[in-house]
Amino acid sequence: MNSVTKIARTAGLLYLLYIITSVIANLFGKFVLVEAPVTIDHILTHATQFRIGFVINLFSVVLFLLAAWALYVLLKPVNKDLALLFLLFNVAGFAVWLFSSLCLFGSLVILNGTEAIKAFQPDQLQALAVFFFGLYKTGVFITQVPFGVWLFPLGYLVLKSGFLPKILGMLLIADGICQFIYVCQRLILPDLSVIAYPCMVISFIAEVSLALWLSIKAIKPQLLVNPE
Repeated sequence: MNSVTKIARTAGLLYLLYIITSVIANLFGKFVLVEAPVTIDHILTHATQFRIGFVINLFSVVLFLLAAWALYVLLKPVNKDLALLFLLFNVAGFAVWLFSSLCLFGSLVILNGTEAIKAFQPDQLQALAVFFFGLYKTGVFITQVPFGVWLFPLGYLVLKSGFLPKILGMLLIADGICQFIYVCQRLILPDLSVIAYPCMVISFIAEVSLALWLSIKAIKPQLLVNPE
């Protein structure tokens, strides 16, 4: 197997692992696409499961960053500047996500922390935990901005590559648009989540399709060109 095919398949496998571990993390942690009372109750009753989900989620986003790096290596012959741009946006999203995760873990510390913290009344602790969970959720929504922007140069490079299906590029650009709709809905119209449901479907199709294509089909090295 040549090096270019290895890079393509590495990117696809990393992306697939990211998707799979994200789902597993939520099954254990229950902190994605749920409201604060669900997560707070889960922390109180299944703290160990929550910790496992949190750790898996940490590794999941690291896999996402590594997938972005592999895509950068794969697509920089098409346009190095745009490839670097989408990698930088991914890194920015990763940084915001880490801060948001610190707030999420803060909810666990508050509810299952030291004796000094337990000096507060239970209702006070739960209110504070809900506050930190709210910060986490807001941070996750904000994270979708850089994670949405990175899809535009990525989709454009896929379109221009000549060795990946153009439909993947169009799906990724549509995914980027959907990410912005999702953020606006969550922050401006939080009670109208139905608006974001079609967006999540498109995002799932776009990113799973890219991951599967790279993992299974990879690319033909003779098609790797530099159009610059």
